[in-house]
Amino acid sequence: MSLTDTISKTLVPIHREGWPFIAIAGVATLVLGWFFDPLFWIGLILTGWVCYFFRDPARVTPLDDALVVSPADGTVCQIGMARPPVELELGEAPMMRVCIFMNVFNCHVNRAPIGGRVTRIAYRAGKFVNAESDKASEENERNGLVIENGDTRIGVVQIAGLVARRIVCFVNEGENIGAGERFGLIRFGSRLDVYLPEGASVKVAIGQTMVAGESVVADLSGAGRDSVLTRVS
Repeated sequence: MSLTDTISKTLVPIHREGWPFIAIAGVATLVLGWFFDPLFWIGLILTGWVCYFFRDPARVTPLDDALVVSPADGTVCQIGMARPPVELELGEAPMMRVCIFMNVFNCHVNRAPIGGRVTRIAYRAGKFVNAESDKASEENERNGLVIENGDTRIGVVQIAGLVARRIVCFVNEGENIGAGERFGLIRFGSRLDVYLPEGASVKVAIGQTMVAGESVVADLSGAGRDSVLTRVS
């Protein structure tokens, strides 16, 4: 393997949403450093952090329609029954909800928990309280999607946090999306809620570290598997 190949495989790609912020941080670093040398090094560290925040590594996703994968990197902060947001039109009955909190050091590219058709996208303005709080699901700014695959409908909600001020969604209603494919991004610290249908077997625990597009959140079939096919995306 050549040195060029080694470097290209070592460096993590940066998502296109991050390039404007990296450019702003870089220019600010040069300007501040012109007037006061220590500010240059502080700015350089902050610029490196912005690059790190917007990283977009490839993920290996299980190819199994019965598996629900994590939509976000982060930590499982809540598991339990909860009513889905009314704007998703998933009904008034409580559904099993798994909440994943993303801190400012997690990769913030969001990935589809299952493959299927995006049947609904609904944005709702709101507050910016701590995303780990239970009331964040109701009070914070959010953007929800419903992904349908046959008789299965799953809701996934992007929730802004205390620092986050921008939710980005890459897909539109009516589009088809594969499990583990990128559908959005939230800027700087936030949370993802997944609403599972009745009968889904949750495979995670509170405090567990999740990897978007790879970690299995739930099994819709309830059956065990000896091996699973995967795909890099």
